[in-house]
Amino acid sequence: MGQNDNDVMTKLNENKIPQFYETEISYVDFFQNFLKANAPCIIKNVALNWYSTQLWTSSKKPCFEYLRNKYGTSNVTVYKCNEKYFNSQPTLDMRFEEYINYWKNYIDNDYSADLPLYYLKDWHLKNEYKNDNFYEVPKFFSSDWLNEYLTNFNKDDYRFVYMGPKGSWTPFHQDVFASYSWSVNICGKKKWILFPPGEQKKLCDKFGKLPHTIDIVPTNVNYYEVIQDEGDAIFVPSGWHHQVWNLDDTISINHNWVNGCNVKLIWDALKFNHDCVKKEISDCLEMENYSEQCQLLLKITFGIDFEEFFRFLEYIASKRLESFSQIKNNKTTSSSWHLIFDLRSVGEVLTLLKEFKDLESGTNLIKLKNDASVVIEKIFCKIRKK
Repeated sequence: MGQNDNDVMTKLNENKIPQFYETEISYVDFFQNFLKANAPCIIKNVALNWYSTQLWTSSKKPCFEYLRNKYGTSNVTVYKCNEKYFNSQPTLDMRFEEYINYWKNYIDNDYSADLPLYYLKDWHLKNEYKNDNFYEVPKFFSSDWLNEYLTNFNKDDYRFVYMGPKGSWTPFHQDVFASYSWSVNICGKKKWILFPPGEQKKLCDKFGKLPHTIDIVPTNVNYYEVIQDEGDAIFVPSGWHHQVWNLDDTISINHNWVNGCNVKLIWDALKFNHDCVKKEISDCLEMENYSEQCQLLLKITFGIDFEEFFRFLEYIASKRLESFSQIKNNKTTSSSWHLIFDLRSVGEVLTLLKEFKDLESGTNLIKLKNDASVVIEKIFCKIRKK
């Protein structure tokens, strides 16, 4: 791929170049070459027919009037891009119509550096307007266990809308739970830099801390530089640290997600964060309910503990086992190979959970191991019969 104006992406390390495709790439090809391989890619022209593309934009710019009339009373969180709070950006809550007024004024003042730079992120718009079908999940990202589970129980989801002016940006980070993410630009362009797992360690300071922002990448670090255009979907694999800039006034729709291809990586991240918690409170090892305290801190710091992780997998297993029965009765079009893959993935991770020695103390944790055994038996009994 040559380095010219028509390139979708460039990479300074020439060993592996992420690929880009038009929308006719098959799901099976994407599944094999990117999901299972945990490799990034761009898929072109995903959002051409979305309502958001047609109604939220005008002449490839945000249609502020429509957006204000449709969603103006919603409360949103914006990030102050020109300020730093620990290793993140401080936030500000406002009504969406206030943010639109700010954004228009920022444009009218030619994006002046004297004005604050605000970026609206992590807006659970689909959860707030459940019947507003402003986008469709691309087929490549349709096996989304995380949001399937959360929406079923009316919990906060990981489906987001991002909106921000030219120059707004997101600091260097890895996505929640070390999950996959996908992002589709409704309008505007983004610049991404992505680092394969492990490369981020080369950026740590002498205290082992990762940088807040990446301005210059050292020559010994392998990374990708990606330009994502309007209508493009970018797939960010599990465990890939990245930083993102809006090159234009930009609106995007994003999901964090988990499925059978990366659930083992989520389990690894859960164990790693549990180890960090144990080290942090190692002086309390002899305290009563030590295991339960570790779980509480794990939930606070990582966002999920062992019990909720198990309930998540238990739910996915039950739904896939139900789908097997529907296939037998010709009441579903689900692919049997995908159901088998999902169930096998759940079974393998539950087996790791059952064998995890840190779950051998504490009444609730011991019960998890027993409950996991029951689900594992159901899964492999069904697979063997199939």
